Amino acid sequence: MKLTVVGCSGSFPSAGSACSSYLVEADGFRLLLDMGNGALGELQRHVGLYDLDAIFLSHLHADHCIDMCAYFVVRYYRFDGGRPAPIPVYGPEGTERRLTTAHADTPSEHAMGEVFDFRTLKPGSFDIGPFSVRTEQVCHPVETFGIRIEHEGRTLVYSGDTGTCEALDELAEGADLFLCEASFVDGKEDIPDLHLNGREAGEYAARAGAGRLVLTHIPPWTDAERNRADAREVYDGPVELAAPGAVYEV
Repeated sequence: MKLTVVGCSGSFPSAGSACSSYLVEADGFRLLLDMGNGALGELQRHVGLYDLDAIFLSHLHADHCIDMCAYFVVRYYRFDGGRPAPIPVYGPEGTERRLTTAHADTPSEHAMGEVFDFRTLKPGSFDIGPFSVRTEQVCHPVETFGIRIEHEGRTLVYSGDTGTCEALDELAEGADLFLCEASFVDGKEDIPDLHLNGREAGEYAARAGAGRLVLTHIPPWTDAERNRADAREVYDGPVELAAPGAVYEV
């Protein structure tokens, strides 16, 4: 599998990065994990507008899904070549309604469904293209899913946004690459059921025996290097900070 970081800023775009969006590729299949603020523009540096095969939306906060409204325009109003077939979009219950409301002026209340094949996420295991995936609900104020992606014996895990929860331990077990949010700073923010800090992300990676930890969803006001240092104190494997355009072979 190849993982490309499209955007990795948390809560709002930074001067150097769009919000959460990650491209996962294998066997010619392209799966996009989230499409937050600014992601659609950055995505075009890595793949054509009509070359995605499926989209996974971890949850419906704007910094993870709002550029789907712009992507609706791209697909619905395509002139050259005609409207493409609906692309599978895996998201929490109410995804179609949320995006329609956010866009506000779709041609009809069903227009989103003409270009997006909405599929409601539930905890469980299923296939997306060549990937075997498992999704579990994690701990966040809105319904949110982490995802474990397996392909040819290799495993990538994306936490989504989450506070501490047992489901994340289960998803991350034995991951070759663990893409984990680290929005908070240890000792500074202590808000339960919302986000992790760098130390907590490192603790999850250590318990999971993960091969590599990549910290993501760090807001512009958070000290990313502090979070990386905190993770390294509790996890012996390599710890990296996600950066736009970074590519990982898993």
